[in-house]
Amino acid sequence: MTLLTAFRSGDSELSLAELSRRTGIPKPTAHRLLAELAGWNIVERTPDGIRLGMGLFELGQLAPLQRGLREAAVPFLADLFEATHETVHLAVPDGVDVVYVQKLAGRRGPKVGSRVGGRMPAYCTGVGKALLAFAPPERLAAVLAAGLERRTPRTTVAPGLLDQELARIRERGVAEEHEESTVGIACVAAPVLGRGGRAVAAISITGWANRLDTGRLAPAVRTAALGLSRVLRTGSDQL
Repeated sequence: MTLLTAFRSGDSELSLAELSRRTGIPKPTAHRLLAELAGWNIVERTPDGIRLGMGLFELGQLAPLQRGLREAAVPFLADLFEATHETVHLAVPDGVDVVYVQKLAGRRGPKVGSRVGGRMPAYCTGVGKALLAFAPPERLAAVLAAGLERRTPRTTVAPGLLDQELARIRERGVAEEHEESTVGIACVAAPVLGRGGRAVAAISITGWANRLDTGRLAPAVRTAALGLSRVLRTGSDQL
């Protein structure tokens, strides 16, 4: 797992020397472990190094909750995308971060750095704040304990201000981000609620901060999230 998680976004392949450097695993040990992983098709050898293999992709597709969530979300995400042509995200909570499990990239909007399987801090993203507002108290406590790093001049780094914003999100049912995670980017998000009113996922629309009308798009995002919430609550015993 240490070797596999050494791969980062944008790494198509890595050399044995780089994997050893990133992980601290001696080259002979890394070479032996990679040979075992290659036997299971979890990694693949290339002329220049090592890349993640098809077996790892196939295993990821078997994760039941994420697979069921993505399948149920397809019509709601597609409707939002067709109506706006902006980037649409579906994300789930994971520790103090959010992980994107689906992304429909808009053709006229900015190149958003998110990717399927990628993660971002929860406290400064629209989907993250939507999830935190309807999360168990211990998740917010963990986020605050990890620290609120200032990613842009507009990032909220005061715990009290974040708490006030989460209260407003609970009242409105939608969250907004205005250049808090990335300069030039804005988004509006809504939580997908499971049984007990806890957020199991969030849907968002993302675009240029100077062009995206978050107030106008908020009802559509919330409607999509409510629709997916109903489908998940009636169709799964896991939520």
